[in-house]
Amino acid sequence: MAELLNGQQRTDMCGNLTAESTGKEVTIMGWVHRRRDLGGLIFLQLRDRSGIAQVVFDTDFCDRQLLEKASQIKLEYVVSVSGFVRRRTGNNVNPNMKTGEIEVVATQLKILSEAETTPFSIGDESANELLRLKYRYLDLRRESLQKNLIVRSKLYSIVRNYLSEQGFLEVETPFLGKSTPEGARDYLVPSRVHPGEFYALPQSPQLYKQLLMIGGLDRYFQIVKCFRDEDLRANRQPEFTQIDIEMSFVDREEQLMVIMEGLIAKIFKEIKGIDVKLPLRRLPYSEAMDRFGSDKPDLRFGMEITDITSTVKDSGFALFDNCINNGGTVRCIVAKGLCDSLSRKEIDKLVEFVKTYRAKGLAWYGLGKEGVKSSFAKNLSAEKLAEIEKTAGMEQGDILFAVADKYETTVTALGGLRCHLAKKFNLIQPDKYEMLWVVDFPLFEYSEEEKRFVAMHHPFTSPKNEDLPYLLTDPARCRAKAYDIVINGDEMGGGSMRIYNRDVQRQMFEALGFTDEQIAERFGFFVDAFKYGTPPHGGLAFGLDRLVMTLTGTENIKEVIAFPKIQNASDLMTEAPSKVEDSQLEELCIRCVEEEKTNA
Repeated sequence: MAELLNGQQRTDMCGNLTAESTGKEVTIMGWVHRRRDLGGLIFLQLRDRSGIAQVVFDTDFCDRQLLEKASQIKLEYVVSVSGFVRRRTGNNVNPNMKTGEIEVVATQLKILSEAETTPFSIGDESANELLRLKYRYLDLRRESLQKNLIVRSKLYSIVRNYLSEQGFLEVETPFLGKSTPEGARDYLVPSRVHPGEFYALPQSPQLYKQLLMIGGLDRYFQIVKCFRDEDLRANRQPEFTQIDIEMSFVDREEQLMVIMEGLIAKIFKEIKGIDVKLPLRRLPYSEAMDRFGSDKPDLRFGMEITDITSTVKDSGFALFDNCINNGGTVRCIVAKGLCDSLSRKEIDKLVEFVKTYRAKGLAWYGLGKEGVKSSFAKNLSAEKLAEIEKTAGMEQGDILFAVADKYETTVTALGGLRCHLAKKFNLIQPDKYEMLWVVDFPLFEYSEEEKRFVAMHHPFTSPKNEDLPYLLTDPARCRAKAYDIVINGDEMGGGSMRIYNRDVQRQMFEALGFTDEQIAERFGFFVDAFKYGTPPHGGLAFGLDRLVMTLTGTENIKEVIAFPKIQNASDLMTEAPSKVEDSQLEELCIRCVEEEKTNA
């Protein structure tokens, strides 16, 4: 039977009791985590957000009626316990518990809420994830998940305090906006009062925050929900949170990057106790691709890519020669000391791995204890092999992996293999943080699907000043005033200086192949704003969810979001998305075509 508090107030959180609390009269409240009944003694572990405290019902301090009441308690009952704190002695001290030096001797007990047997044991991280997500409100009682959400909450405060101190204003932008289909798929919201027309949930507040700069707000930030209807991965959700930032009267990347570095340093100092060395290194995009095969390189280990094209040119090995003669490149990575750790079967798996990056194959050459093992050594002279070893920096015990293909395929395949081997052989220090800015991105990338150049970031990114003459004549040559901040191989945020000259913005649209009609239809309100005075401005957005993942050391984004979606973008707990009443669809002038096909 549930009882009322009747004015009784909690005096302490369970996890905050220490040896210094000895003798204190306390009232603690929470969930029953564990229970032991020894007859004249009953022990409970009481859990709340702060941790666990042991409660003891001892007949020396409580009557039989209270002991009988305590004996009826089951796991996950919500109770209130009043008593006094005493120190544990001898073997009763639990060094593995934060509160292991003390216990609460109960003198009063109230059962506030009873509980049925839970579908899984609370705190069991090995329990089926889908089951835990179905009962997410129970999974939220898990200590590790609560700690992640506490870090997330602390991050909100740090961000708000720091940016406010730097003169940024927190401004909310609309969720219901206009669809501008240039990027991922929009989530669309039908309008009841405008039949057949739709709002789009924001993929980013990009246009709004630039309009805030035109509106004279000078410095803006927002911790904001964004939505993208795209396939999910371990670090991606259909709705995610950004730390969105924009500032006026800047036209050089460095002006914004310095302020953002200060924010990152403050976050890591206050949450991890780590002093981040500033300024962070800057790595041009082209160099990042050449050395690491990625625009978000993980610098916690070596195994950099080496260009051996000139070394193997005219080697007589058809795979290399044909690639080079067709304008391709041959590059490699060297796994130091791992030659004898990889069986032929494992190497065959690596060959299949690089094919997922569209590489045609993987050549390999190892200097093992029992001699050379290789897929191509028999085709090359001893002198040529020695030259390869020297160029690649090989030593006894090393194994080289080479890809011969188009530049982009070659470096991305080797970049992926580099990270795969590092994880497989535990080459990454888990408590190490390597941070950098990747800069000088291409302004455009060519879409084979659309047969045109598309914006690598978005159409409002400013070209480098020296590349402006090539905007319409040689788009592939143009670089962007763009920058990504990368931590341990993950992109934590990205942004750019924006175009603020309307003539340049029009050239940008023209380079992307937009007609005047398309510009007016998609961005008319935005382009019109440029007529009335636009300050130089730039911005950046951090992925807050990914940042919390890094700070908490989890690789699963669902572990840092209170109510996440699963792979198919559904919510197991609420069973969203779900069908709605026909009358609701009728109001919105919507007909379900798939349902009609099924019933036909």
